[in-house]
Amino acid sequence: MRIKNRKPQFRGPRRAIREHRINEEINEPQVRLVTDNGAEVVSSSEALNRAKQEGVDLVEIAKSPDMPIVKIIDYGKFKFEKTKKEKENKKRQKVIQVKEIKVGPKIDVGDFDRKCQLAAEFLNEGDNVKVSMRFRGREMAHTDIGLEKMNQFYENLQDIAMQDKNPSMEGRIMVMVLRPRSKSEVKPKGGETKEDAQSEKTE
Repeated sequence: MRIKNRKPQFRGPRRAIREHRINEEINEPQVRLVTDNGAEVVSSSEALNRAKQEGVDLVEIAKSPDMPIVKIIDYGKFKFEKTKKEKENKKRQKVIQVKEIKVGPKIDVGDFDRKCQLAAEFLNEGDNVKVSMRFRGREMAHTDIGLEKMNQFYENLQDIAMQDKNPSMEGRIMVMVLRPRSKSEVKPKGGETKEDAQSEKTE
């Protein structure tokens, strides 16, 4: 017996799944309707009729174990405002990155200045900067020279940076971490911040 190949049935485009149920999709007997005057428990049919009278939608804004929490609003406008708010919150939540800059204890003046300039760019973008200096062979006998260069590195950037981690040895590597100064910590030209004045008093 010969079996004919069946053509795949066309089911049509899939409907996009909405984040919120609206109108007839809310089929529980009762809902908690949120209004400008508070909240009230009404039947789903009554809440839907009110929405239709106002020419907008009945939208489930939150799920609840006992009954859906709904609001009578324009769903399109509600979705637009929600997306806009999420984008604004995402912009505010900047991820602070740590950018590493490597310097050597024998670094020349020109390269040293370029490294400081690069660090300033990272700090101005809101990132932290990890400055690392590796000591090779006999250089370990002159870590004091490395410390001096590290301190000079920070002094070149202290108007826009704060030391999050003072220079310290981790094996054969000296590490210092700088972070951007906050607005309240920004040093005015020719002046000092409250934090600087307090640190001087404690020394």
